[in-house]
Amino acid sequence: MAFDNWGPQDLTAPAKRQLPEVAVQRGMVLEDVQSGWVGEVTRVEKTGGMHIVSLEDRRGKSKSFQLGYGFLLEGQPIRLMPPAVRQSPSSVQTGRTASGSVRVRGQRAQVAKASRIWVEGKHDAELVEKVWGDDLRVEGIVVEPLHGVDDLASAIADFNPGPDRRLGILVDHLVQGSKESRIAAEAMACPGAAGNVLIVGHPYVDVWQAIRPKVLGIEQWPTVPRGMDWKTGVLRAFGWPHETAEDIGLGWQRLLGAVRSYADLEASLLGRVEEVIDFLTAP
Repeated sequence: MAFDNWGPQDLTAPAKRQLPEVAVQRGMVLEDVQSGWVGEVTRVEKTGGMHIVSLEDRRGKSKSFQLGYGFLLEGQPIRLMPPAVRQSPSSVQTGRTASGSVRVRGQRAQVAKASRIWVEGKHDAELVEKVWGDDLRVEGIVVEPLHGVDDLASAIADFNPGPDRRLGILVDHLVQGSKESRIAAEAMACPGAAGNVLIVGHPYVDVWQAIRPKVLGIEQWPTVPRGMDWKTGVLRAFGWPHETAEDIGLGWQRLLGAVRSYADLEASLLGRVEEVIDFLTAP
């Protein structure tokens, strides 16, 4: 499959009425034209009748901007709009959620429970949200990124798990003999973990690989040379920009956009996420 490059774009903005209107979403990578600030959307809030978006750059610094004109998305001028309003369950016709579950009608999302799903990073959290988000809102379960599992035992101890405060943890590359398998074993030795913490994992180096290749129009994921960052190597193989954190973020959003339902993911991830949800929702 041929992928279009994201090269330099003509920044000459058309008349405002011609600009595409795009609802802001967390994880988007945007550029403010006036200041040149480039960052990922980390927060959207309404204050004083205005919607404000926070953009975090690759150094972890944030700036806030008012929604509207003056933004670039993937090099193209857009009018940045408030978040899309989700339909309430009572307004949705009987059908299936993206996870394949029967859609619940007429029930509001529950207040978040103390129990949590932990995943390794932001991309893992976004993928779980896209496919299982409707189910988790009904159950009142929140997904939180850990940003790595090197200090997993300490994080579990700080969480203080118990019968009414359980943890389900999804770990990348959890295979026999891996560093991750050793970390998981040590973490399960924490006080209170037995019976209240479940650690599962998929065999992939990164959760990107849990997207079935045919969804992207390829036969298999590219082989990345040893010593090269895996995400960087994948984007380079696709012919996409890959040199900056913004490039990585844009590449992931493009991949995530190809996922429509559970059918677009590998069974080795589907089973583990379902196992975690069952663990956290069992009486």
